[in-house]
Amino acid sequence: MYRLWLWLFCGIICWEKGTAQAPFPENVHRIVFLGNSITYAGKYIVDIETYFITHYPERHYEFINIGLPSETVSGLSEPGHAGGKFPRPDLHERLARVLALTKPDLVFAGYAMNDGIYMPFDEGRFLRFREGILWLHQEVVRTGALFIHMTPAVYDERNGGHIGYANVMDRYSTWLLQQRDSLGWRVADIYFPMKRYLEDHRRMDSSFAFARDGVHPDSLGHWIMAREILRFLGEKPGEGDAMEVILGGKNRRIFGLVEEKQGLMKDAWLTAAGHKRPGMNEGLPLEEAKAREAEIGKRIRELNK
Repeated sequence: MYRLWLWLFCGIICWEKGTAQAPFPENVHRIVFLGNSITYAGKYIVDIETYFITHYPERHYEFINIGLPSETVSGLSEPGHAGGKFPRPDLHERLARVLALTKPDLVFAGYAMNDGIYMPFDEGRFLRFREGILWLHQEVVRTGALFIHMTPAVYDERNGGHIGYANVMDRYSTWLLQQRDSLGWRVADIYFPMKRYLEDHRRMDSSFAFARDGVHPDSLGHWIMAREILRFLGEKPGEGDAMEVILGGKNRRIFGLVEEKQGLMKDAWLTAAGHKRPGMNEGLPLEEAKAREAEIGKRIRELNK
């Protein structure tokens, strides 16, 4: 136990100081992303992985997307969810299996969007969200992994239609950010930068939107998410679009190969860990998927020379 806490302390101190050659602590190699359908879509994870491949080619990081659509950390589900076909999956049901299978060195987790179940603010639902986040934090750090919370993507009431839900996300996001001071958590803010970007661009173009359904960001929205996470990690991505900033003139096939690899592996990891959400893709057996991942990785390294 003493060695574990010493490693965590040294890792966090070195991380906080940061160096141009060390975007993560030295012992961090396997990085897991937990979340709902926005994480499962995973374009922001593809952006982040491509950035590190092209900016830190001498380092190897494994980015694992194991987000599950519709999931909550609160365990709540609105009446008639998915047309009454199934309740929202609850992270409590699968987290232990996910952590045992993936053995992460670092976990990113992004919840809240579904946890208010698209209804007006309610103290009881808010309490369930806070309890779920505290439980998640404890379960992750108990494994020895480092943990970074993420505020949710912005909710667009004009397109989503749930009046007052943006205020719910304001409050949930604010609470998460407050834990940086009260509990010393590391919390990457996605929500408020996305909200400012949406408001600024909508003043110039009233039709501007990240999400046509108010929830699920397009490629630009995912890039804003990735950019804010990279900034939180101490990187300095520019203001251009994702391809311009990430690749900077490198072969654009790298991005496509990372996207192909992530698409293959997220279904394999989800299937291997198990879950209760119907309608998901059946992933390849994990070892078969890893073999294909290795082939794609070799092609990426050849292009990235």
